Amino acid sequence: MRKIEVIEKLITDYPDAHIISTCGYITRDLYNASDRPEHFYMVGSMGMAAPIALGLAKTNPQNTFIVLDGDGSFVMNFGITLMIAEHKPSNLIHIVLDNEMHESTGGQHTVPISNSKGIMENIGYNKVHVIESLDQFPEKVEEGPVMIHCKVEANSGKIGKRVEWTPQEIVKRFTSTLAVSVS
Repeated sequence: MRKIEVIEKLITDYPDAHIISTCGYITRDLYNASDRPEHFYMVGSMGMAAPIALGLAKTNPQNTFIVLDGDGSFVMNFGITLMIAEHKPSNLIHIVLDNEMHESTGGQHTVPISNSKGIMENIGYNKVHVIESLDQFPEKVEEGPVMIHCKVEANSGKIGKRVEWTPQEIVKRFTSTLAVSVS
């Protein structure tokens, strides 16, 4: 399964969701697939998409928030999963796109994520799905926090263009879509 397929599926299946994407190629893929004000692009803060999504989910319970994490950024800030499990935001879907490498920095191998289902359910995520193809994607995501650990291929195509918005513009666009101001 390719990560762009997962991203496109999320955009289609959750058209009203706010998506917070980690830095690197994942942000570029989201940006190139569909640039929307509801997308918060991390442009240089590895491991920080999930903490931002947790804060937003807690202060905006009427919105759905999707975190797009790579396996490298997920492992880099694994501690946030304990906070997510503790706070139990019902409106948070945590996607881990696992290609077993730090793709945007040269393809260095990441620490393998084994038994994510058991670990994440044991710490308190309501449901964890480990999938290797789009047909395994859950039709309806349960009340969160939910993790969908997606085994994806390394990018074999052309890399999309970089996000053209400044960080300040990203924040302004994104916060304009929320019911509760975060300024």
